[in-house]
Amino acid sequence: MRLVKGTFLFALGVCLLSSVFITASAQQGRERSTKKARAAAEQSARAARVFDQIMGTREKSIPQDLIDRAEAVAVFPGVLKGGFIVGGRGGSGVISRRVAGGWSAPAFFDLGGGSIGLQIGVASTDYILLFMNDRAVESLLNDKFEIGGEGSAAAGPVGRSASASTDARLNAQILSYSRSKGAFAGLELKGVVIKPDNEDNLQVYGMNARDILTGADKISLEKMPEGVRVFPLTLSRYSKRH
Repeated sequence: MRLVKGTFLFALGVCLLSSVFITASAQQGRERSTKKARAAAEQSARAARVFDQIMGTREKSIPQDLIDRAEAVAVFPGVLKGGFIVGGRGGSGVISRRVAGGWSAPAFFDLGGGSIGLQIGVASTDYILLFMNDRAVESLLNDKFEIGGEGSAAAGPVGRSASASTDARLNAQILSYSRSKGAFAGLELKGVVIKPDNEDNLQVYGMNARDILTGADKISLEKMPEGVRVFPLTLSRYSKRH
């Protein structure tokens, strides 16, 4: 009888401990999801703010015809670059692709790259990249995409009246811009690596970057988490295809 009672109490204790563990794990999962959702909303808001500020500077903005031609837009706000002798850059941002009537849910990406030379100090730079065709977007969705190579990227022209008049710009798959210390200009990026942050993408959407940007079932504006809508809505204010 004692053996049966002891076995029962042991089993009951195991069940209680398992229940506590499952409850704690579920709570931790909810907290992680809440933090990810908050971070995703902040990232989208920062990217939208950078794009809005740049487009609001009339004589130093991205030409409208280029935005209208772009297949996808990336914004990496506050990328840090610095070091002594050996330097690098690193940051994260969002990318939305054009869809019927607007822009896709913003997928989360990381930007990184290294450089060697005489440098000291730290600078914060905002980067905007225009992906001008489907091929550029498809390249982006590889596990690790390095900007560079002949004809693949060029510094974007600045100013409402400017246009992609040179062969390099006309043939470029990617046009890149930067803003540092208030100055906004086209910048030719080389050796910069962009890769999907699929941990964040899966947490926020339950989908990876490829499915978000190229999948048949695009996330509609109504089904996006409310906090991330600010970025595609901001892009739609400046360019929308019907």
